[in-house]
Amino acid sequence: MTSLTASHAADLVAALLFILSLAGLSQHRTSRSGVVYGIAGMALALVATVVMAAQSITAGAVALIVLAMALGAAIGLWRARRVEMTQMPELIAVLHSFVGLAAVLVGWNSYLEVEAHGTAQTRIGADLLGIHHAEVFIGIFIGAVTFTGSIVAFLKLSARIKSRPLMLPGKNALNIGALVAFVALTVWFTVSPDLPLMIAVTALALALGWHLVASIGGGDMPVVVSMLNSYSGWAAAAAGFLLDNNLLIVTGALVGSSGAYLSYIMCKAMNRSFLSVIAGGFGIEAPSGGKEEQGEHREVRAAEAAEMLARARSVIITPGYGMAVAQAQHPVAELTRQLRQRGVDVRFGVHPVAGRLPGHMNVLLAEAKVPYDIVLEMDEINDDFADTSVVLVIGANDTVNPAATEDPSSPIAGMPVLRVWEAEHVIVFKRSMASGYAGVQNPLFFRENSSMLFGDAKQSVEEILRALTGDGRHQESAATRQATTAGR
Repeated sequence: MTSLTASHAADLVAALLFILSLAGLSQHRTSRSGVVYGIAGMALALVATVVMAAQSITAGAVALIVLAMALGAAIGLWRARRVEMTQMPELIAVLHSFVGLAAVLVGWNSYLEVEAHGTAQTRIGADLLGIHHAEVFIGIFIGAVTFTGSIVAFLKLSARIKSRPLMLPGKNALNIGALVAFVALTVWFTVSPDLPLMIAVTALALALGWHLVASIGGGDMPVVVSMLNSYSGWAAAAAGFLLDNNLLIVTGALVGSSGAYLSYIMCKAMNRSFLSVIAGGFGIEAPSGGKEEQGEHREVRAAEAAEMLARARSVIITPGYGMAVAQAQHPVAELTRQLRQRGVDVRFGVHPVAGRLPGHMNVLLAEAKVPYDIVLEMDEINDDFADTSVVLVIGANDTVNPAATEDPSSPIAGMPVLRVWEAEHVIVFKRSMASGYAGVQNPLFFRENSSMLFGDAKQSVEEILRALTGDGRHQESAATRQATTAGR
């Protein structure tokens, strides 16, 4: 077997492992094996790439490649060990930006090594030269859009810039104009490649990527992260064409198509137009009155909440980003176990875009050892709220907002939500009465069957647990005796 044949075989096996990885990641029970398949496929692809490169470059160049791989692996492991689950969305956005930047650099390198040095016809062939020019231009465009779009998404998700959408006059016309200019520049470059055109398309794409994501509000960021994932895949595929790397083309196509499909599913869950996501045209700024309270709210203490839960026949817990911030998943899992031991039917209702990343809540609950079979999607559980005794809304806001179904003027109008307000009692865990990430006030807080439990979600759940198990009464009586003794 020649080295070329071995390389092709390794590429084929790696591609199959990537497909198995996607299949495994589609379900909770097989997600760990999916990650293992993905790691194995990438390791095999890297080894095959280095072995093939060693056939045509010096030992010093190979050493530099291995050093770069080791450095990247060390940084990746360091960041993976330190990152909090609440920071995972912005980390993924940064990783997408790296893919986009790599595609831009590959495109520029291809231009400088082929077109600019006058060796295009000998290396590419006169009949394929125009196609190569188009590949360079399109690869740079997709990569640059992905790069700046991902940077803006990172800044919004990490609260380094405001999450509200940028509303420039005629923003849709600007986006369409940029696309028309890109098509015209591509035709021009295909006919007559030139350095100023390369600079122009790079600048145009960088500006377009920034504007596309800046025009989208924070409440729609989960869809944006998913779409940027798709963009990064297509950028990788474009780089694969330029590098003549079949595995990179296949991998990029897998990431691009799966990311686009996930974005489509999420758009349906949020009642958004898939095409408008791509165009960055669906960011709507919340009205100025969105943060004003719409009535009087009722408060409940942890002990009272524990009594309601102890008397309940059925309980549904709807988690959100606030649960992730408070790291309350483990106390919530323990509360679930305690209630189920008492014969209470406990389930979880997870909105498709709960948190700031697709599957964010599912990962947290799986980490806390919550049984998979009681974690249900919105469509599976929405009809059961009307027959539920108590709903615990832990850190969720926009995904349980009745304004989405009752107020046509709301910025989230038409977005499918968890109908928690249909339950007998609703307890909302929040730090304050502030509006959610989308900047829209929630009428749920002022419903007659709703009560607010203010404070840190983790501490609040722990207090409920103590009250359920009797530890709270013991601590209270001990504190009372201590105060009485001090008074004497």
